[in-house]
Amino acid sequence: MAVHGNRTTRDEIRKPRSGWSVPPNLMDYDAERARFSWDRARRDLDGLPGGRGLNIAHEAVDRHAAGPLRDRIAIRWLGKDGAEQDLTYAQLRELTNRFANVLRSLGVGPGDRVYALMGRVPELYVAALGTLKNRGVFCPLFSAFGPEPIRARMSIGQAKVLITTPLLYQRKVAAIRDQLPDLQHVLLVGDGGGPAALADTGDYATLMASASPAFEIAPTDPEDPALLHFTSGTTGTPKGALHVHAAVVAHHITGKLALDLHADDVYWCTADPGWVTGTSYGIIAPLTNGVTMIVDEGDFDPARWYGILEKERVSVWYTAPTAIRMMMKAGAELARQHRFPALRFLASVGEPLNPEAVVWGQEAFGLPFHDNWWQTETGGIMIANYASMDIRPGSMGKPLPGIEAAIVRRTDGGGVDVVEQPDEEGELALRPGWPSMFRAYWNEPERYKKCFAGGWYLTGDLARREADGYFWFVGRADDVIKSSGHLIGPFEVESTLMEHPAVAEAAAIGKPDPVAMEVVKAFVALKSGYEPGEPLRRELLAFARTRLGAVVAPKEIDFLPTLPRTRSGKIMRRLLKARELGLPEGDTSTLEEMK
Repeated sequence: MAVHGNRTTRDEIRKPRSGWSVPPNLMDYDAERARFSWDRARRDLDGLPGGRGLNIAHEAVDRHAAGPLRDRIAIRWLGKDGAEQDLTYAQLRELTNRFANVLRSLGVGPGDRVYALMGRVPELYVAALGTLKNRGVFCPLFSAFGPEPIRARMSIGQAKVLITTPLLYQRKVAAIRDQLPDLQHVLLVGDGGGPAALADTGDYATLMASASPAFEIAPTDPEDPALLHFTSGTTGTPKGALHVHAAVVAHHITGKLALDLHADDVYWCTADPGWVTGTSYGIIAPLTNGVTMIVDEGDFDPARWYGILEKERVSVWYTAPTAIRMMMKAGAELARQHRFPALRFLASVGEPLNPEAVVWGQEAFGLPFHDNWWQTETGGIMIANYASMDIRPGSMGKPLPGIEAAIVRRTDGGGVDVVEQPDEEGELALRPGWPSMFRAYWNEPERYKKCFAGGWYLTGDLARREADGYFWFVGRADDVIKSSGHLIGPFEVESTLMEHPAVAEAAAIGKPDPVAMEVVKAFVALKSGYEPGEPLRRELLAFARTRLGAVVAPKEIDFLPTLPRTRSGKIMRRLLKARELGLPEGDTSTLEEMK
């Protein structure tokens, strides 16, 4: 059976070989891979004084606060109501010290799980880093979760502490607190919520004011647990991926090589820390690299985002394909109302970035978007398009130095065969051993064990590799469409439809067919100025058939105002398929319809 992967018709975007205004950190990919070692990457960091181990918070905050970067702005916070707050590295050290002392005074010790349920406010970042200083395990929750996903994640991780706001506590936690027997302390940030929200809770501000601003991080083994991130849990029980303090080595070096962070950058990662991207690259990587990072409390709004990029002189911007496609939908004219002289590097993550979106970056910003690939389980970027490397729109790029990636096929005996031939599709696999690799699924050893076979971590993503090392995403193994003996990657269909000027977003699923087994059905959201209807449907069907051929092209197209996605931005083909076939939708508590 043939497997069809994305082969974009877009030309390669070539990069200059000299004359960079800011020379990329990774200038020669092959040379860097040849000399790279994780031990060498570790030497980029300080380690705790006196050889007492490796702690994420020390590398992100304290080592800078004790040196020439002490007065540099670490976090510039932009409130949704127009308020602003700057925190220097020195100020961030004091605040995180205070929070670490608050935890210690409450009897919270190494390995205890500290959960945060808040919007993107400064206290969230202080809590994350203060928890890590106290050698607790930090677990962020997305503030838009409902009570059930909150209960499930806190119950699985046996939460000891929750830091949240009065309103969120009253609306989402108070009624389920008796179902969380391990939860000993709830700390409330800010005002509001009424007396009912205040029962059996502590006041964050009061506790912080009475805590000492001095704190010495105790010896921290690199393998000590540090972060607990849950997958979105769209089917089955959410999985808690556990990461350790050694992950900071990967966070730091991937920020440097894949996101090309330099110390004088103003960096904006739009991801919420409730998701792994918002922690790995919205807290840890930028701070270990000593940059100023922008934190925006506001919701997605194209005009607001363009204004932030311009006013704050953002130089490196890391965002999600969903946001890029929504900005495309709003039109490039809005972008042209602004100027972005400082912007030099655009990157995207969360799901594959369609070729049209890569190229649109040049239209709107004069720069292409650089896609990269990784997972909650990998903890950090594994495959990327680099600042100095030519871009093939639609490609994931090449593996990070220190990462061995391969295409494999599972065998009947439980092993894997490595696919040596270029352009053959199979499952993307990684050789274990990188520092940010998850160490467990919390309390689920058998589930963890099933992720590995034959000396490889099996990602569950289908991909192909070109002869010169570029990787291309085909689809999740359970999303691939089987039609007339062919395996069709939905990403290929979606990317082709997005080349049509009317299409803002697309999703493809397999629909049962008595003859072909499955046929491709696509769902499309249109750009402004285009109306759904039979003439446009026929035009899109013909457009796709011309480019993809009769086997791969969709046989049906439906128009939707928006496509369903998780709160982290991934389009949910599973949900579209369930609705199409009248099947149970499963857990939809982590989904949202983005307007």
